[in-house]
Amino acid sequence: MLDEMQPDFTSGRVFDKVFAEGMALVERTASYLDGPGREMSRKLPREAGLTYAAWSMELTARLMQAASWLVMQRAVRDGDMSREDALSPKYRLRREAPALEASEQRGLGLPDAFLDLVENSEALYNRICRLDEAIYQSGTEAHEGPVNRQIEALKAAAQQGAFDPMKIWSGTR
Repeated sequence: MLDEMQPDFTSGRVFDKVFAEGMALVERTASYLDGPGREMSRKLPREAGLTYAAWSMELTARLMQAASWLVMQRAVRDGDMSREDALSPKYRLRREAPALEASEQRGLGLPDAFLDLVENSEALYNRICRLDEAIYQSGTEAHEGPVNRQIEALKAAAQQGAFDPMKIWSGTR
C-alpha cells in the first residue's frame, strides 16, 4: 500500500495543502501561546487556569508530532529519507490519548481564541492520524480482522479451483 499511495499523496495538492495548513497552525498557535495567550492565562480563574496550562502542553505536543510527521513526509517525497525508514514504528502517528474536547469547555472561562486553536489542532491531528494509517498500514494488521480472514479464505478457495465452473460441474457427475 505504501508504494501505491505515498507518491500520490506527497506529490499532490492534498499534501501541499495539509502541509501548509499544518505549519500555519503551528505558527499561529505558538504566536498565541507566547503572546496574548500568556497574558490571558494569568487572568483566568484557578480551574480554567489549570485546564489552560494542561491543554496548552497537550496542544503543543500534538502539534509538534503533526509537524514532525509532515516534515518526514516531505523528506520522503524529496528523497532525503527512504520509504523504508519512514515505515519505522517510531514515525507512526496514532491517537493514544483522548481528544481535547474544546466544545465542552466553551463558556467555562477559557478564551475562545484558545479553544479555536484546540479544535483546529485536534482536527489536524485526527486527519494526520488517518493519513498515516492509510499510507503505512502494515499487511499484518490488514489480515487480522474477520472480513480480511474471509477474503483470504475466498482467495485460497479460488486458487484451489473452487470457482472454476468446469471443475465444479465435473465433480458433481
